[in-house]
Amino acid sequence: MKNKPNLDGAYSLKTPEDSKRLYAQWANTYDQSFAQEYAYIMPEHVARAYVNAGGYQPVLDVGAGTGLCGQALRERGLDHIDATDITPQMLEVAKTKGIYQALFQGDILAGLDVDTGHYAGIVSSGTFTHGHVGPEALDEVLRLVRSGGWIVISINSEHFIRDGFDEKFKDIHDKITNFELRELPIYGKDAPGDHAKDMATVALFRKA
Repeated sequence: MKNKPNLDGAYSLKTPEDSKRLYAQWANTYDQSFAQEYAYIMPEHVARAYVNAGGYQPVLDVGAGTGLCGQALRERGLDHIDATDITPQMLEVAKTKGIYQALFQGDILAGLDVDTGHYAGIVSSGTFTHGHVGPEALDEVLRLVRSGGWIVISINSEHFIRDGFDEKFKDIHDKITNFELRELPIYGKDAPGDHAKDMATVALFRKA
């Protein structure tokens, strides 16, 4: 990828391999050139929703990236958080922050090398979106969480409608409880650019 990684590039991703290439290049500048510049507030939304719902630990941050959601969880009192991401370069940045107990590379679509029911909950911010992860990953998410555990994931709203998340949630309705959807802004009020007003659907639910 010759061009400097940016938000437009992220929105144009088509496959997990595309994601790995872009985020490998972006890792070292991601927090400054994206999170700060675009007032990326979705990790705060996800962490707040998880804690306010009564989510407990250990919790897995899926698609943890540079650790923005994990950091928001730590700021709210959780200290047993693990991280997984498809891009090792992003995890290397996250590791420097001292947020996570364990960090491991993995592809949620291919399945993670984690015991069934190992986690008390899962969070994910910015992973269920264009060219990243679709609704088929929800089966693996549910496998990883023990009964009664909370799951809070953000899903780009355009992606939610287009790629069948609504149908997937209907398919798994007997496996989850306390299901709720919230429409929330991805970026802060001062965000620049064409995507400044983009929304995410934050799904909150418990494994039955």
